[in-house]
This record gives sequence, structure tokens and C-alpha cells, in this order.
Amino acid sequence: MKKNKKQFPAEFYWGGAVAANQLEGAYLEGGKGWSVADINRFRDDIDIKKKSNKEITTADVEFALNDQEGRYPKRDGIDFYHTFREDLALLAETGMNSFRTSISWARIFPKGDEQTPNEEGLRFYDELIDCILENGMEPLITLSHYEMPIHLAMAYDGWSNRKLIDFFVHFAQVVFKRYQGKVKYWILVNQMNLITHESFNHLGIPADRVDNLKQAKYQGVHNELVACARAIKVGKEIDPSFQIGMMSYYGNVYPATCKPLDVLSALKNNQMEYYYSDVLARGTYPNYAYRFFEENGIEIQFGENDEADFKHTVDFVSFSYYYTRIIHSENYGKEDAASPNPYLEANDWGWAIDPIGLRIALNEYYDRYQLPIMITENGMGFYETLNEEGTIDDTYRIDFLKQHIEQMKEAVYDGVELIGYYPWGPIDLVSCSSSEMSKRYGFIYVDLDDWGNGSGKRYKKASFDWYKKVTASNGEVLD
Repeated sequence: MKKNKKQFPAEFYWGGAVAANQLEGAYLEGGKGWSVADINRFRDDIDIKKKSNKEITTADVEFALNDQEGRYPKRDGIDFYHTFREDLALLAETGMNSFRTSISWARIFPKGDEQTPNEEGLRFYDELIDCILENGMEPLITLSHYEMPIHLAMAYDGWSNRKLIDFFVHFAQVVFKRYQGKVKYWILVNQMNLITHESFNHLGIPADRVDNLKQAKYQGVHNELVACARAIKVGKEIDPSFQIGMMSYYGNVYPATCKPLDVLSALKNNQMEYYYSDVLARGTYPNYAYRFFEENGIEIQFGENDEADFKHTVDFVSFSYYYTRIIHSENYGKEDAASPNPYLEANDWGWAIDPIGLRIALNEYYDRYQLPIMITENGMGFYETLNEEGTIDDTYRIDFLKQHIEQMKEAVYDGVELIGYYPWGPIDLVSCSSSEMSKRYGFIYVDLDDWGNGSGKRYKKASFDWYKKVTASNGEVLD
């Protein structure tokens, strides 16, 4: 009888994950067009923890495109567009053997509906991917990470329009052809199931352009799922060795109590978190989704070949893992139904720290799909300042990551086929949700504040040398 061991496989990927829109900057250089991320404004007059998820309208977009006074940090990022060679060399010092980033859709197709790609944008990613490889790291490339060309939102109402299926597949085909032989691992769409908190960033649907926003979002998701399935088919035709995966945000909840109605509410919530991966990993619509749509008055319009397209399924599944919450049955169905877990501590943004939840998540995904798994984001943001020695003693980050890696080991011992781990933001970058620079995740400190002030200089934190020991020992040395 084969016995599992509490250790990672020899070919395990120890990586780091970033997104083009959060660190590249150069938002209109090299022929790049406006993207949905470029309208994300930093606000210092609101409480981030209590910030409501305001739906974006046409007026919001037009204001941002013409605003000369507001601060839009993602337009500048950390200037990775110009510093990637130095940054990748520094990151490689940690011993990471893989690096996840995204290709900005708007850098390849500035408007999104062109037939001919922007060659200057492709050349930038030629150089970036070559540099990743030269530094001994396997590229893990995301095709869509909140970087839709704004033109597709304004002219087509984003993913609610089926025309985006062909635009996305064309984008994927161009990128797949360009980087075959260099990139083996691909993620189609970042955190597909985040359609509430990142609805415009993700789906590009202006709230004032549709009569029923909830209906439009789920139709948009359906169209996106079709596009992903078709992209898998195209990718495999270009290079059968491609490993193409899907990614979710782990939004599963615990029942607030053992009351059956709380347990049922958690089950129903979690089923709809799996809906996206169920379609792309299993190749068919789950019945619970049909019931959900019926009970919520949502009618999904299928194209003639959609069900056949779904037979093109992913090679692996991946997810981001940050925190967990609980649900009471009386809150089920509300827009923000989940609430904090009273048994867990949280960071300054209210994100609970739950390492055991990661072991649960890994087992749930593996039991469900029996496919290789990557954790493609994991981390915790903290406020940080340099000390007099120009360093940061971030033992809190080390403790956080150590506890999660320990639970990953337990999951491997459980039998989970875990093949990669990518801490989020190994170099400080602009926050996705709040556009803060001060919400820091990295092993490397970047001297920039929320307003873009600072030298931009990079400094190693204590966690930098710690991660170096982790990667060198394949996860055996965690102290």
C-alpha cells in the first residue's frame, strides 16, 4: 500500500504572483490602451474596511478618463514596465522557481476588438517572459486579470455581450501562438467567481447600461465560460503540451452554527462558488446552478454550440486563498451574506487569519475534481515602514506564511496533488481592492506611498531571507 508523506513533491513550484495592472505602470506607453483598472481611484477620505462595493457607471468611467486631479495608482504601479529586469533578478534570489504574472489585454489589443495586435506590446512580453526564464523561473501566465480594454466596456457593455467571446479567443490565440515553447502553464481568467466585489474590474459591465445587473453579470459569466472553453480548444490545437487551468477566489463559508438551516445555507453558497470550476473542470452545467438561476429570476441565454464547447476542460484548477467567513441562514441570498468568524483574528482590513481553512479548501477542491492544484495567491496585507537600518522585521508575515505552508503539507499528506504555491505580491504593489500602496504583501519593500511619493527603491524584508530557506529546502525549513 502506498503511503503519502508530509512533504512536497520534488518538482514543486515555489513562486510568487503579481498582476500586470498592479505593478507595470506605463499605462499608455508602448501602444497600450485604457483598461478597466486604469479608472481605479485611490480615496483617502473613506474607511477601507467599511467601503461599499459601488457599481461603476458610464459617468464614473467618463469622469476617471478626464480627471486631472485624482490619484489613480494602477496607472503608475511600481514602474515594473521599466524595472522588470532588476526586479526579477532580485526575486530570483529568493530561490523561487516560478513566477505568475498576467498579460494586459489592453497592451496587446488597445481597444480589444482589433484584428491586428499591437506588436510593441507583444515585444514587451517577449522580453519579460525571456527574462523570467533567464532567471530560472517557470512562467505562469494569466490571460485576463482585470485588464479588459475599457473600449469593450463602453462600446459593448463588457462580458454581457457575446461578441466578447470572439474577441477574447482571438486575444488568447495570438498570445498562445506567440509564446508557445516558452510558456507551458496558463490561467484563463483571474478569480472568475468574484463578480460582486470586482464586477466592473472583472466583467466590464457599466451598471447603468443594463436593466437587470444581476442577470447581466451571470450572462456575462456564462459568455466568459464559453470563451474560456473555446480558448482551451484553440490552445491545445496550437500546443498539446500546454497546461491550461482555471482560477477561483476561495469564497466558501462555514455555517455559523450546526443548525441545519445554517449548514444548508453554507452548502448553497459554496455550490455557487464552485459553479465556475464545475463548468470548466467537469465540462457541463451543474443542476444546482439551474435551480439558482430559476429561483433568482435569471435566464441564461445559451448559444447553439455552448454545451459542446464546454467539453473542452482544464488541466488543473487553482485558487486564491486569503480568509474565510461564516454564514447565518437568515442572511443567505443577501448581497454580502457572510460575516466575520468570531474564533479568528483579523488584520487591519478585517481579513481573518485561518490557516486550517487552507487545508480544508485543498481537500475540497481535490475531492471534487481529482486534478492537480495550484494555490495561485496567498498572503496578508500589512502597514509597514522602514526602520533606521533600511529593513523591515516582518515576522508577522513569516508567521502567517509558515502556518499556511504547514497546512499545505497536511493536505499533501491527506493525498492532495498540490503542485505549486504562489504567495501574492512577492514585491510590494498596488492593492487590487483599495488601490493602496500602503497595503503591503511583499518580501521586497518598494519605497512609494499611496500618493506616489518616494524613491521607488527596493529593500529586502526579513521574509525575503526566510522564503529563501523555504524554497531551498522544498518547504522543510520553515523557521
